[in-house]
Amino acid sequence: MRAVHFGAGNIGRGFVGLLLHNAGYELVFADVAAPLIDALDSTPSYRVHEVGEESATHTVDGYTALNSGTAEAAVVEQIAGADVVTTAVGPSILKFVAPVIAAGIAARSADAPRVAVMACENAINATDLLAERVREHYTGDDLAARAVFANTAVDRIVPAQDPDAGLDVTVETFFEWAIDRTPFGGEEPDIPGVTWVDDLAPYIERKLFTVNTGHATSAYFGFAAGVRTISDALADPAIRDSVNAVLQETKALLVAKHGFSDDQQQAYVEKILSRFANPHLPDTVERVGRAPMRKLSRHERFVGPAAEAAERGLPTAALEAAMAAALRFDVPEDAEAVELQQLLASTKTEDVVEQVTGLTPEDALYERVASLVRDRQAR
Repeated sequence: MRAVHFGAGNIGRGFVGLLLHNAGYELVFADVAAPLIDALDSTPSYRVHEVGEESATHTVDGYTALNSGTAEAAVVEQIAGADVVTTAVGPSILKFVAPVIAAGIAARSADAPRVAVMACENAINATDLLAERVREHYTGDDLAARAVFANTAVDRIVPAQDPDAGLDVTVETFFEWAIDRTPFGGEEPDIPGVTWVDDLAPYIERKLFTVNTGHATSAYFGFAAGVRTISDALADPAIRDSVNAVLQETKALLVAKHGFSDDQQQAYVEKILSRFANPHLPDTVERVGRAPMRKLSRHERFVGPAAEAAERGLPTAALEAAMAAALRFDVPEDAEAVELQQLLASTKTEDVVEQVTGLTPEDALYERVASLVRDRQAR
């Protein structure tokens, strides 16, 4: 069995690549970062250190590393004989890897089993986006007969790494990789550790509105309090209470929308809070809080759940407080934070709300967010 994985960064090596290796796949990393690919190509193995409860260290070896920018033909050849193709490159980069994936699928023999293509990105239905881009470049026979595209939801905290770690990666012990089984027609790939589900939407939103919302909330309140790391933020009772209040609001939405039981979602919230508090994951509030404009966009971790909650008449005060903290995230090293502060200083309130959050006056949440923006602009 062979798996081609695009994105040899920390998540690729420490999460998706690890699971594929442990499942017995011949692992091929593809990336355009020449120093990273050269390092992998010249090193026979790397280690993944799981820290937290029941810490463990795993060795990943026997892989191939290819530069998808300069060795595209070799990557195409690997995809032509692969069973699985995955990505962890970032949603905005999918359009750049789609052409080589399309070429690899077109190069598969007509009698080969369908290759499973799954985008493991921090975005809703990222595989649908990848599939759309692949179709734009595909020149072979019937694509549906050669490949199956399945959406996934991935969850594992991979903090900033020690600069001296080399290829080794430190991750938390917890992970969840949920994959929509319905496109496979009962022929799912054998990947131990995967959670196969018939309806992925609840899992995607549960992760986005709990893990991502809570993580960013911890960062923005921690930054405002002058705290350095996420675990230090959670050690502050006031910040922990604020993060919990946000997650109680997203819990109410998830219970109402997807039918999770209150007890089930509360247990998930408590698990997430304990993960953020893990002192072995020294993630900084500045790293987790980076790109505040993306995090404040319409279908992301704050405005997304708050807008739906407002439409349903559910509370949003804690989410609004988190958004207010995000508006105060002023980090000169982060381009989006700089852009946001410049926008707040030079643009009228209505335009800021529309440009950053995508909300319109017809949205139930609009005036509440406009009020947050006005307050920030007045300071």
